[in-house]
Amino acid sequence: MGQIDDAIERADREAFTREPPKTLPTRINYLLKQLGSAKAVAAELGVTADSVNRYRRGARKNPPKDITAKIDAAVRSRWQPLVRKRRRKQAAATGGITVETRARFGYTAPIGTTDDGRFRRLTVHLPATYAQRLFDARDAGAGDQEMRRIIAEGFKDIYFQDGGSRATGISDVAINDIDYLDLDF
Repeated sequence: MGQIDDAIERADREAFTREPPKTLPTRINYLLKQLGSAKAVAAELGVTADSVNRYRRGARKNPPKDITAKIDAAVRSRWQPLVRKRRRKQAAATGGITVETRARFGYTAPIGTTDDGRFRRLTVHLPATYAQRLFDARDAGAGDQEMRRIIAEGFKDIYFQDGGSRATGISDVAINDIDYLDLDF
């Protein structure tokens, strides 16, 4: 996963109205309910069906760290899908997304102006159209670079050009060397 995928996942987790199951047996039971069988859960986690049943019964209480991480990720990715869907739909329709980042921004500008990239810490609220494009690209399997381009276009329109009232000569904005990136919608 890329940085933007991770940021979307974090924003999704913030939308949870209830915490996901905490204990190992309840997490395994939740996955069994979602996937239908111990064999399907085992394939998802990369373990045997017997191991899944041991985790469910409590006969094995401490799986290896990598398996624990896979269990956690599998539960969180399936937890409260309607809540996440509703928040994304609202962001894409009316609310937009807020992007907070510290990264190196560069842009193409007219001759005689400085276009050297430099680190900036920005918090910018992007309109719903950019949220929709970002979610559509993610659902289509776009890579991190494509999603960066969408966010960079939003920064160009909203931050650098202020909706067309300044810096109209800027043609391309690029985001590089991201220290951190956080999304809220």
